[in-house]
Amino acid sequence: MQTIRILYFARLRESLGLSGEEMPLDQALSVQALMALLAARGGQWQQEFDGCRPLRAAVNQTLVANGSMIHAGDEVAFFPPVTGG
Repeated sequence: MQTIRILYFARLRESLGLSGEEMPLDQALSVQALMALLAARGGQWQQEFDGCRPLRAAVNQTLVANGSMIHAGDEVAFFPPVTGG
């Protein structure tokens, strides 16, 4: 079975207690769909991925919109938006 690699940065890594994981992927799905799958885990996962807290995503190290598609073998990174000053 093919997989994707998911990486969690900043507050996500702290909140979830996880810096990354491998997830099986049978067919392509959108970033938004992946976030919904993660939120469905409940608890901290739901708090982080239910859409109420701002998150950015990168697929294969390129920033993408939530409608972008993820395919087997991709690396997906989630992180809070960064502000500068």
